[in-house]
Amino acid sequence: MTTKRIVDVNELRVTDIPTVGGKGANLGELTMAGFPVPNAFLLTTASYDYFVESGKLTETIRGELAKIDKSSDDTLTEASSRIREAFEKCEIPKDLGKEIVASYKRLFDGDKPNFVAVRSSATAEDLPDASFAGQQETFLNVIGEKDLFDKVRKCWSSLFTARAISYRERQGFAHEDVKLAVVVQKMVNSDVSGIMFTVDPSSGSKEIVVEAGYGLGEAIVGGEVTPDTYKVDRSTMEIKQRRLSVQKWKYTRGSDGSTVKVDVKPELENAQKISDRRIIEVAEIGRQIELHYEKPMDIEWCVEKDKVYIVQARPITAIGGGNGEKIDAGEEVIVTGLGASPGVASGRVVIYDDSMSLDVVKEGDILVTSMTMPDMVPAMNRAAGIVTDEGGMTCHAAIISRELETPCVVGTVSATSLLTDGMIITVDGTTGTVYRGNVISMSKPEAAAAVTISSEFVPITGTKVMVNMSMPAKAERSAALPCDGVGLMRSEFLFTNYVGEHPVSLIAEGRRDELIEKLSEGISKVCRVFYPRKVILRTSDFKTNEYRDMKGGADFEPMESNPMIGWRGCSRYVSPDYKEAFMCELIAIKKVREEMGLRNLNIMLPFVRTVDEVKEITAMMESIGLKRNRDFNLYLMAEIPANILMAEEFSEHCDGFSIGSNDLTQLVMGADRDSDILGRMGYFDERNEAVKRAISMLIKTAHAKGKSVGICGQGPSVYPEFAEFLVEEGIDYISLNPDTFVKTKSVIASAEKRIMLRRMRELSGN
Repeated sequence: MTTKRIVDVNELRVTDIPTVGGKGANLGELTMAGFPVPNAFLLTTASYDYFVESGKLTETIRGELAKIDKSSDDTLTEASSRIREAFEKCEIPKDLGKEIVASYKRLFDGDKPNFVAVRSSATAEDLPDASFAGQQETFLNVIGEKDLFDKVRKCWSSLFTARAISYRERQGFAHEDVKLAVVVQKMVNSDVSGIMFTVDPSSGSKEIVVEAGYGLGEAIVGGEVTPDTYKVDRSTMEIKQRRLSVQKWKYTRGSDGSTVKVDVKPELENAQKISDRRIIEVAEIGRQIELHYEKPMDIEWCVEKDKVYIVQARPITAIGGGNGEKIDAGEEVIVTGLGASPGVASGRVVIYDDSMSLDVVKEGDILVTSMTMPDMVPAMNRAAGIVTDEGGMTCHAAIISRELETPCVVGTVSATSLLTDGMIITVDGTTGTVYRGNVISMSKPEAAAAVTISSEFVPITGTKVMVNMSMPAKAERSAALPCDGVGLMRSEFLFTNYVGEHPVSLIAEGRRDELIEKLSEGISKVCRVFYPRKVILRTSDFKTNEYRDMKGGADFEPMESNPMIGWRGCSRYVSPDYKEAFMCELIAIKKVREEMGLRNLNIMLPFVRTVDEVKEITAMMESIGLKRNRDFNLYLMAEIPANILMAEEFSEHCDGFSIGSNDLTQLVMGADRDSDILGRMGYFDERNEAVKRAISMLIKTAHAKGKSVGICGQGPSVYPEFAEFLVEEGIDYISLNPDTFVKTKSVIASAEKRIMLRRMRELSGN
């Protein structure tokens, strides 16, 4: 184990993690084993210690960390900012600086020093049981001594970014135990680059997964572009599956040496990013790296001038594939309801009502309540399972649980009275059954079902199939689906997860900018991972009772006897009592599109009662520069009879409609969507002829006006015959919850085939 301040990558082995960090040690191991790694040198943790000691930074670090209030993100951010500022103002000691310059020159074997990549390598990073990847910073296209010194200091200081401090706190790593080495590596100006997993990390299937995109790899690593995905059989080294993406831009080195974003040539946007020969070559390198390490690996690769380079490799820290959990027959059933979100979970019961603090629900608890509300999402995120007295398959608890992939049983009627605090129970969200005690058993590995869809065959359909999104934290996983984008992103869950307070209350306190910043942060996370696929954001659609439950909400919300058909959707936006809050939503949308460059973001308005509302809201949008055009569409939810009856008039002011089948069924049938009684009696059913006629009428009218029609309710995933009806009527897109995507897309493909064959027979006269 080295004690030098600077070492060449050739001197290192995987055992050197304590002094050069995970990234550095693995690069050394790969170099020693003969894999194609760009030449590099490393500033070891001894350099870090020397810099910190010479600059007397230890006292600053300890003092700032001691000031952090764990319940306050603001104090965390402030401490991080002050620590990083101290690092970046501190000069590198002269003797260390001379060593760095000498190593920089040696890197180029006597040629003039050129571009390098400067990468952080933390000593707790890339461990077999914990990945700190992405917590520290990387700088590309660094050139010259001054720029190199600046980026080395920034790497050191990035050990104390807010996210890195928070991550160490959550993972239980002492801050003083984690140090930082810095990798200085010859820069590869990649023509194509990507990531490779030597087993499928989602399903655990024995396939090599290769992702590829044009340009520098930071766009893929950062989730800014969707790469091609190829799956290679490990035994035969044959390509078994390929999913091609559209890539319209890439990162590359600009003429001035900076990293720039440039357009991809139009003829290459839809093309396969690398040849089949290259896919096999990259996969074979990955297979050999796994054999060397004797464990599944996550590998970053790139190609410049027809040569493949490996720039990072680390063990895969989490592999899916299903846990094979099941319930043995004969266990005691306490209560039953509707299985709303599949899976099995066991834990301690917490009976919750809205007079309590959400903090009572701890990680791994089973949340039991009458009915969940939007402000309960943070607690739902911590819960291992959810059980409610009320609700059906389209209620809040069901929708959010499916997105969180948390087992959930709804509509039990009596769970809150039959279960008690502290009781250990098992929730089976597939069958809708709640058992006494922990009764989970493990099936044989070969019987375990994969928890993801990545290894399943997904057919191609003529009908576009999109996904519904509520939680930005789940966006990356959903973006891996072969979908056409996001058909419904619910902005109200941004309020519960990112804002946490009533928007009018925030504005009244002079915190308008904070509201805009938090909304744009949440929106951008989804738009970025789906880019360039379309994201349709439905602006806020809380009801008054839901708003009242938010912090500060009681001061601004009236009491309504029937909030479901009360002051919600567009009627709020045009009201003087809420208009300014809605303008903040619009400003956040503009910020995401224009300042962040995520122009795949579009708007959808909910609960539109009149054409005049749309006109007024359009004027509000245009007042801040949000104008409908080819790349920015305005959609209207079609969820009340007025939208159907006046579809022709509404069409003059929008680019399309999205059927909200839950509310539309409720209002056509006069059946409360949350009524378990009416649901069991069959009144709340999208397949009712009246609802289907309304949908058919909308599609015909909208298409006649050149407008698209989609649907974002649960009907197509619950009833295959309803999905077939929609395809028959010519629906343009169907948006589904991620957990139902593969199954329902297969139903859609089958329906399209049956319809095509029938029409062919009709044309032939048979």
